[in-house]
Amino acid sequence: MLRGKVFKFGDNISTDHIIPGRYAHLRSNLPELAKHVMEDADPTFAGRVRQGDFIVAGNNFGLGSSREHAPLVIKMAGVSAILAKSAARIFFRNAINLGLPILVCDTDKISDGDELEIDFQAGAIRDVTNGRMLTFGRIPEIMLRILDEGGLLPYLKKYGDLSL
Repeated sequence: MLRGKVFKFGDNISTDHIIPGRYAHLRSNLPELAKHVMEDADPTFAGRVRQGDFIVAGNNFGLGSSREHAPLVIKMAGVSAILAKSAARIFFRNAINLGLPILVCDTDKISDGDELEIDFQAGAIRDVTNGRMLTFGRIPEIMLRILDEGGLLPYLKKYGDLSL
């Protein structure tokens, strides 16, 4: 179970919003790059996000280039999961491979600052702030195991392959 505060964003948050191109020179210094995460969508985000918090967005989260640094610096900043109406396929895959859950669900009734609890096994999101219950599609067992291990590489190091 995860619990944290919501940082709400709209539709079409691109990898350029997540890690602005002007900071490309920091790709070899990820902790420094993480200080600028989401800067072009919300300049105050990196200074306010805390360990366990959530990014909640609309449609097409993570569109643009396939920068694998994008989900990594989101995770490094403390975000424990992303909830979005839809996500760019390459961003979704990169996030899972790096151990960052991304849940596709209806985010319209979640507000900035709400506190959420997420139960992966039940496929349920409880908005502690307003009492609403939301659901998300069942996450395949292999993906849950990859997330539990912190990403694809730690999973493969532990189990050797993708067999269940």
